[in-house]
Amino acid sequence: MYLVTAFYAGLLALAYATLSVLVIRTRHRRSISLGHGDCAEMEHRMRAHGNFAEYIPLALLLLGLLEAQRAPWWLLHGLGVTLLLGRVLHVSAFLRNQGRGNTRVAGMALTLNSICVSALALLYYAGASMLRS
Repeated sequence: MYLVTAFYAGLLALAYATLSVLVIRTRHRRSISLGHGDCAEMEHRMRAHGNFAEYIPLALLLLGLLEAQRAPWWLLHGLGVTLLLGRVLHVSAFLRNQGRGNTRVAGMALTLNSICVSALALLYYAGASMLRS
């Protein structure tokens, strides 16, 4: 059972759906069928959505693999909260058209921190399991 991963996957899926709706509404309001139509607002919303879609699958896969390795609940939740907070900060910077601000940098740092710590923890737990075999 992957309860921790399922919890964060559910929250992140809702965030992804919200970003999708924002892109769709902006397309409709600005009459943009494809691409960003040289509209800065559209471009920011598209990149917020795309960036989210680029990082979340790997991060959730790593979290699920850690849960399969029976990593402690506190580690799983710590990584999940870090990932969620990182994505919220990153998206909020894009949606406020602050592409170069500290909020975006902090969001990206938290996201990458979650991915890197997950990867290192996976190597530790997988290595420990292989040594016991």
